[in-house]
Amino acid sequence: MRVLVIEDEVKLASLIHRALREAGLIVDVAIKGEDALWMAGSSEYDVIVLDVMLPGIDGFETCSRLRSDGIRAPILMLTARGEIADRVTGLNTGADDYLTKPFAFDELLARIHALGRRGGVALASVLELGDLRVDPVAHRAWRGAAEIDLSAREFLVLEALIRHPGATLTRHQLLERAWDTEYDTKSNVVDVYIGYLREKVDRPFGRASIETVRGVGYRLVDESATAT
Repeated sequence: MRVLVIEDEVKLASLIHRALREAGLIVDVAIKGEDALWMAGSSEYDVIVLDVMLPGIDGFETCSRLRSDGIRAPILMLTARGEIADRVTGLNTGADDYLTKPFAFDELLARIHALGRRGGVALASVLELGDLRVDPVAHRAWRGAAEIDLSAREFLVLEALIRHPGATLTRHQLLERAWDTEYDTKSNVVDVYIGYLREKVDRPFGRASIETVRGVGYRLVDESATAT
């Protein structure tokens, strides 16, 4: 899952960022509501964690504007303001859940996963292309009846490709989906991981389903659908 954390307390934001990444999530951080608006508009997030007390526009206004902008990712309000009136305001402006500070990280992670599962059918479905299957929730993949052992990063790259079958994803798009905004966009890490995937997903099965589109990026195709 890709998560946007909006928190102006730099130390807390750093702790949440590190902990969620260690749990296998892709995490971006904004310290202002204004930053969150353009970030949510330019990248797809599965869950947004939003503090109420922010400089500039507060969390309530940020939440309202996100919904007005058509952002449908589930929003978890994370704040020290735990009064019932504040909770009602948050929920009425478009939030999906509310967690007060101080909080247990395990509970935060559990709530994020619960909201992510609620967010869309694709997150709870097994994705299929030919005999290749990917389960985004269980983080498992198969070619036919054979399960494929993938690292967490390899899985994210494969998931991005299979969510857009036949479509070419640029290296930048794959970086956005499998890494985070801190990663060097000039790195060849995408090409390296495509190579890893081919060694696990294609070559052992005599396939070439991961195609290079020269000068653009990569795409995943169903070879059986194009066979003559």
